[in-house]
Amino acid sequence: MRHGGDLSDAAALVPDISDWIDLSTGINPHAWPVRGIAPRAWTALPGRADLARFLDAARAAYRAPAGARLVAAPGTEMLIGLIPLIAGGGPVAIAGPTYGSHERLWQAAGAAIAPLAPDRIGAIDRHAVIVRPNNPDGAMLDGATVMRIAERCARQDGLLVIDEAFVDCKPDSTLVHLAATHPVVVLRSFGKFHGLAGLRLGVAIGPPEITRALEARLGEWAVSGPALAIGTAALADAAWAAAMRQRLAREATRLDRLLAGAGFARPGGTPLFRLAHHPRAQDWHLALARSGLWTRRFDHDHEVLRFGLPGRRAHWQRLSAALAAGLQRRTG
Repeated sequence: MRHGGDLSDAAALVPDISDWIDLSTGINPHAWPVRGIAPRAWTALPGRADLARFLDAARAAYRAPAGARLVAAPGTEMLIGLIPLIAGGGPVAIAGPTYGSHERLWQAAGAAIAPLAPDRIGAIDRHAVIVRPNNPDGAMLDGATVMRIAERCARQDGLLVIDEAFVDCKPDSTLVHLAATHPVVVLRSFGKFHGLAGLRLGVAIGPPEITRALEARLGEWAVSGPALAIGTAALADAAWAAAMRQRLAREATRLDRLLAGAGFARPGGTPLFRLAHHPRAQDWHLALARSGLWTRRFDHDHEVLRFGLPGRRAHWQRLSAALAAGLQRRTG
């Protein structure tokens, strides 16, 4: 599964569009409002105290248990690539279809890839990866099943990676408590919920031996001073987060209504994106692209598109008009 968020493909498909609306990602269009950053954050190397303040804020916001350690990185993509290098080798079972970087980077590290079937946990040979909620369908593997997978990985001297990049909208669903009692690493992505993906900031939460190995691979000053300062302030802003969860839920419902009116069915998603099914999804993708709206299509299923939230009022209006025009062409 390829990444969203790169409009190069859009420009190649429809070269005469200049004002694209990118709906291909699950990034919050209502970013946390970055306020004044002290000049020192730009001019000095980040100190241990700067990093400690961020990790304290992350521990509180992500509800990390006392027995687990946190490590900060310039985005979770970096962590996804480093984990296979410190995991000690062996095959990995991945629940999918899901975010493609997991399979690609474990393969690059020499791991054999197997599908993770919840009804065949005993077939896991060593490591496992679960994206929860899953990207792109929003599926949430139940906690009891994940616990059994974690126990199986422990018996195999393996590691379970739980990618919680989209759990911020429903924080009570986190399984971060497993990081204190099992060989589990939980990944949290700062940029998606807070809408600051360009900041490149992510966190791994897990056993001390794993997080220290990740720190060694990352080296000194892995995260910039401005990223630490912004991340610390944003994660401490609980009032903003609570209000944003309500706003995203309302807007996801609004998007559902628009898509249903155009004949789409919604098999899954999260408040930050919707995965919508239509037998002519590829035609819709092209029609929307010709209106400057870039959606996400998938190689594994040509009858689904992923829609992020439009954000601004004018973007909602453009999407609504394009869906109505496309529906009229198909029924007229």
